[in-house]
Amino acid sequence: MPQVHFRSHDIHIEVEVGTSLLDAARRGRVRLEAPCNGAGTCGKCKVRLDEEARRAAHVVDSRKLSDDDRRDGWALLCTTLVEADIALDLPAGAEHGLRILEHGKQIDLPLEPWIGKRFRPERNVTDILSGGDALAEEPGDTTTRAYGVAVDIGSTTLVASLIDLGTGSHVGAASALNPQARHAQDVLSRIKLGSDAQGLALLNAEVIAEINRLITTLAVEAGIPRRRIYEAVLAGNTCMLHLAARVDPEPLGRYPYTPTLNGDVHYSAKALGLIISPFGLVYFPPVVSGFVGADITAGMLAASLADEKGVTLFVDIGTNGEMVLARDGRLQATSTAAGPAFEGMNIACGIRAARGAIERVSLEGGEVTVKTIDDAPPAGLCGSGLLDAVAELAVHGVIEPSGRFTKNRGALPSGLQACFGERDGKPAFHLTPDIYLSQGDIRQVQLAKGAVRAGIDVLLRRNGLTAAQVDRALIAGSFGYHLTVRSLIDIGLFPPEFDGKVTYVGNTSRTGAEALLTHAPSREALARLVRSVEAVELANDDAFTKVFVAAMAFPPPLRPALEEVA
Repeated sequence: MPQVHFRSHDIHIEVEVGTSLLDAARRGRVRLEAPCNGAGTCGKCKVRLDEEARRAAHVVDSRKLSDDDRRDGWALLCTTLVEADIALDLPAGAEHGLRILEHGKQIDLPLEPWIGKRFRPERNVTDILSGGDALAEEPGDTTTRAYGVAVDIGSTTLVASLIDLGTGSHVGAASALNPQARHAQDVLSRIKLGSDAQGLALLNAEVIAEINRLITTLAVEAGIPRRRIYEAVLAGNTCMLHLAARVDPEPLGRYPYTPTLNGDVHYSAKALGLIISPFGLVYFPPVVSGFVGADITAGMLAASLADEKGVTLFVDIGTNGEMVLARDGRLQATSTAAGPAFEGMNIACGIRAARGAIERVSLEGGEVTVKTIDDAPPAGLCGSGLLDAVAELAVHGVIEPSGRFTKNRGALPSGLQACFGERDGKPAFHLTPDIYLSQGDIRQVQLAKGAVRAGIDVLLRRNGLTAAQVDRALIAGSFGYHLTVRSLIDIGLFPPEFDGKVTYVGNTSRTGAEALLTHAPSREALARLVRSVEAVELANDDAFTKVFVAAMAFPPPLRPALEEVA
């Protein structure tokens, strides 16, 4: 059989003739972006092949490659099939230097964990208690050694924290990419893949293995045996919980999107494959609906939404765009399918928020200036940079409210005029010589931001509220944390009335999970609250389509002198 040598990773893999280079890389456990799961439609697995490598493979052309790409020797791993021994270098992994948000707003609660210990000196054993009931026993006095983990299972990232259940202290935290993203980028594609037994087994095995790796890392760094970890709380959207519990997510993909796993339930850690105490437990927090999951309910707890006076809007801006409107303790929740644009995954030059990703863009003074993560050479455009760039294009009249590039380019400053070019015969705007925004990229931002804004507008309208009546807007999640309020308003994702009312609350999925881990009474209280939440299905709202179409438009240029440009 032919051998594939990934020189950049010093990995040799034997494969059958006809195997794609993407499959070969996966067999070698190389982490690569392939949101389309090898269908050849995302263009993210680009690799440059020298002449010798091309002679050893059958390279199938793709529309995702430009004429310049082809001339420079680029191909897609997923459409390049191995025919003989081949050697190549892979691009630097997107996970290198990945920026993952771990902290978030915390709620101050007394220490009262679900797991407890009771020493019985007459037998020299320690009872492990679960909700006050005996779960198991250990030899000797181990009352001072009890730990738990809280895990935020995001569609893109995983964040785990290790907590001392005896003191409530935070022992450590670790994070990683969610490996499921290699096979299916967003929630809808994971529901589809996980709806057959083989796909479900794959996605479940990937996430459980990565959670185990994070737990092992935390335990080793803290010098704690994993057998002293007695409970894990897993927070995530409804689909992520189904996949972690190996529960068929297929009902989430069809109306009425009813979850099989509703949360507020314990599973055996051993049955799920989590390597903690042999009698450890896993708690899944309650979910609101098929698309408003435990990441949001954990956030409701961490942000004390039910206790806020007035009108509060809680928004997790990401691939799903979940939001909760709280009005003096009365809560409504909904979710919009924003798609992977905010992660940079269906953007021509989009990458994750890693070293070298453009995170800030300015067009002030008629010139493009960019800032990258770690001030490294520009490697691509991450989500925050994408929204910054599009906001600047809208503000400076480079794009019209419709999203199209302006036809009146001659009215723009010469520095901006020089940024226009073409990619495969279509207009593009260059942020750097190699990194650009296409008309299709801007359309993807419109669809994503329009979905979130439409969800906000529908919730407000259903409650007879205007944007001006919102007292505070809370932005949760890793992606939202790195956005600027100015960009959110300039692209129209937030109404201008939110200016001065926005607070970033961070990773409340994780901090809410920690609260559930260390304060057991919060579980019953949250379950009661979740039962009272009104789940709003936007597809059933007669006005949603009209609101969505209107929300796709960008605000006109903010400077009166630029009105003629757009």
